[in-house]
Order: sequence, then C-alpha cells, then structure tokens
Amino acid sequence: MITVPSEVKIYLALGATDMRKSINGLSIIASEQMKLDIFSGHLFVFCNRSRTILKILYWDRNGFCIWQKRLEKDRFKWPGTHKEVMNIGEKELSWLVAGLNIQQAHKPLKYSMIF
Repeated sequence: MITVPSEVKIYLALGATDMRKSINGLSIIASEQMKLDIFSGHLFVFCNRSRTILKILYWDRNGFCIWQKRLEKDRFKWPGTHKEVMNIGEKELSWLVAGLNIQQAHKPLKYSMIF
C-alpha cells in the first residue's frame, strides 16, 4: 500500500469513473469536476461502476503517477453518497483498498475525564 505523509489529503471521486481513462482523463476530472489542485501532491481516488477497480492519481515532484488495484473476486465498498467528493484519511484509504467499509468504521472517541 502507499504510505501517505500526514500533510497529504486523500479525495474520493464519488460515483463511477470510466477506468479507460488514464492520467490525462483522471486529472481533468480532479481539476475541473472536483475543483481541486492536481499539482498539490494530494491523492485522488477513482472507482469503476462495477467496483472492481480503484485508481489513485497523484503528482510526484516532476510527473503524475497512477496506482491501480483490480479485484479478481468481490467488490470494493465504495461509499454511496450524493456528494461528488469525499475527503478521507490514510487509515480509511487502507480500509477501502483492503475491501472494508469506511462508512461503518468506529469513530474515534474523545474523553474529558477518566473514572
């Protein structure tokens, strides 16, 4: 899996993306539809309609990179929401790539006092 520095944000392009698109097509989606800076070094994650392929696009110093995972069995638990873009953390990305549901994960608890 990709190690993500803490300052890097991870954006999911919700809905289905045509996985025939490569760097040029995905970068247009990230910049024009998602309205995000594609040269920021942040990760942009896309999934196909059948939820068997994930692609992650990012800028690395002097060029774009794509990371892809294709499932041979089962499907990714891609979030079903009406938003166009979702911001997630590194842990949620790891869960997503592993096939886990990021929307049903336990939220961190904050305590003010210990009994």
